Amino acid sequence: MTTSVPAMGDSELESRMGHELDEIERRLRAAASHAERIVDETSRHLLAAGGKRIRPVLVLLTSQFGDGVNEQVRQAAVATELTHLATLYHDDVMDSAPLRRGAPSAHEVWGNSVAILTGDLLFARASQLVSELGPRAVRVQADAFERLVMGQLHETLGPSEDEDPIEHYLQVLADKTGSLIAAAACYGTMLSGADPSIQDALVRYGEKVGVAFQLADDVIDLTSDSDTTGKTPGTDLREGVATMPVLLLRARAGAGTLDAAGQQLLADLDSDLGADDTLADVLQRLREHDVLEEARQMARQWSGEATAELAALPESAEREALEVFAGLLVDRMA
Repeated sequence: MTTSVPAMGDSELESRMGHELDEIERRLRAAASHAERIVDETSRHLLAAGGKRIRPVLVLLTSQFGDGVNEQVRQAAVATELTHLATLYHDDVMDSAPLRRGAPSAHEVWGNSVAILTGDLLFARASQLVSELGPRAVRVQADAFERLVMGQLHETLGPSEDEDPIEHYLQVLADKTGSLIAAAACYGTMLSGADPSIQDALVRYGEKVGVAFQLADDVIDLTSDSDTTGKTPGTDLREGVATMPVLLLRARAGAGTLDAAGQQLLADLDSDLGADDTLADVLQRLREHDVLEEARQMARQWSGEATAELAALPESAEREALEVFAGLLVDRMA
C-alpha cells in the first residue's frame, strides 16, 4: 500500500517524503505482524484500513531541521504510528464505535477483550522500537503515553464542578491527540540533531496542530457521512460524549444566550438517541445550528496558533510544508 503525501508546496520535498513514507509503511506492516495467525490478523486490522499517517509525516518533516532522515528517525516514525493505532483499538471499545476507517471496529469482529489486548500488543511493539533509540526517546514515549491515558481518563470522568467544560475538553484534546503529535515533532528534531530552540518550537507546533486536527474532526464527524469519514456519524452523540459543538451549545445555555431552537436541540440531545431516526433528526439540526461554524472557527484559530510557532524557524521549503500541513488539517472541514 502506498501512502499519499499531503501537498507540501515543493515537489522535490514531496518526492523525498513520499519515498520515505513508503518505507515507513513497509516497516509498519512488519512491526504489526505476528507468527500466530489470529494475533497477526487482529493487529493488522486497522493498519490495513489505511490512515492519514500524520504522525510519521511529522517525524520525517521535522527531521529536515536537523541532519534529515536516518534510521533512528524512521524507527521513531514507525513507533509513533503503532502507538496511535494502539489507542484506536482502545478508543473504539470505550466509545462503542462500530466503524473505524470504513471497516468494522476490531471489537465488533473479535470482541472487547481481544481488541483491548491487541491495542496492548501494539503498545508493546512501539515500546520495543523506542527502547532502541536511547533513554531520552524512552522518556518522550513514556510522557506521551501518560498524557494519552490521562486524557482518556479525564474525558471519561468529565469536568469537575468548578471546571469550565470547554477548557476541560481542550485539555483532553491536547492530551489525547496533541501529546503524540508533539512527540512526533520531538522525535524528528531530537534524533536528527536539530537545535534545541527549533525542537521546542516544533513541539509546541505539534501540540497545537493536534488540537486543531481534533476540533476539525468534531465538525467532520457531524457533517460527513460514513463513506467519507470511515466512522458512523453521531456515534459520540448517541454515547453521550459531548464534542465541541455540543459544549458550545451548553455554554450558551449556561450564559442565557441560547435561542429557542438551540434549547430544544439541547433537550433532545439529552434524551434517548437509541432510535436511528431520532439520532438522524438531532444530527441534522445540529448541522444547521451556528455552533458548528463557531467550532470551525476554533479549529482555524488553533491551526493559526500552531503556524505562528513556526516564526522561530528559518524560512525554507520545510517550514512552508509545515504551514501547509497545519492548514490542510482544518481545510478538511470545507
